[in-house]
Amino acid sequence: VQLQASGGGLVQAGGSLRLSCAASGSIFSINVMGWYRQAPGKQRELVAEVTSGGITNYADSVKGRFTISREYAKNMVYLYLQMNSLKPEDTAVYYCNAKFIALNMNYWGTGTLVTVSS
Repeated sequence: VQLQASGGGLVQAGGSLRLSCAASGSIFSINVMGWYRQAPGKQRELVAEVTSGGITNYADSVKGRFTISREYAKNMVYLYLQMNSLKPEDTAVYYCNAKFIALNMNYWGTGTLVTVSS
């Protein structure tokens, strides 16, 4: 599976950004797709994820502000993260992730930097 993230940038607090992740390869075997982030000096943390059945899960810090969604296209799946009401503490490199649970395998995409200025 290949994952390519995009959509990061610089935004003022209170603003919005939409991240995208294009996944190709064995996409129909993916069990869970998600967005993680890593701020400087901190560990990578889960932001939001969606299962193959459409169940979503969000970190408490982003609930009500971020929305994860997924769209299937020909041989591709696109994962989105709509981020509203952004805060400086949302500043981080955001990574998309694909999990194959039965195989115990994780795939990571390239990161995209989100910077929220106060």
